Amino acid sequence: MKRAVVVMGVSGAGKSTVGQAFAGRIGALFIEGDDLHPEANRRKMAGGVPLTEADRIPWLKTVVARIREAEESNVVVACSALRRCYRDLIRTESGCPVIFVHLTADAAILSQRLQARQGHFMPAALLGSQLALLEPLGPGEPHLTIDIRAPVEDVVEQMIASLL
Repeated sequence: MKRAVVVMGVSGAGKSTVGQAFAGRIGALFIEGDDLHPEANRRKMAGGVPLTEADRIPWLKTVVARIREAEESNVVVACSALRRCYRDLIRTESGCPVIFVHLTADAAILSQRLQARQGHFMPAALLGSQLALLEPLGPGEPHLTIDIRAPVEDVVEQMIASLL
């Protein structure tokens, strides 16, 4: 049976890096949620404008469609999934069990990471809007929360120990 692991969190948390490393370790398909944003979303974010619900929902439906289309038994997705309603959409429409791995850190660490990042359309200026939008994982949302101050290899090991 297929299952999806959604590596979530705000920009700068390391979703892509951790997600790719975890997918590689378990032999899963990796889906980069950022690659699925329409160009209009990318331009908006690059210009320092936070996305609206009208921007995010079609993007999330594209993420869900990619999960559904995947033929692999395990899929790892890097996707911010900041609000409960976004995670509910992913869980209810993906057609398979979903677990969320929330990568967390304090705002100062996230800000440092974003300021050091090169070549990404998401500017550090939008971190505050993402943190304000982030809703904690709750009952009915299978999840694991991991502090990202550890090296990527340690984070992946925590995921493997907890999820497999």
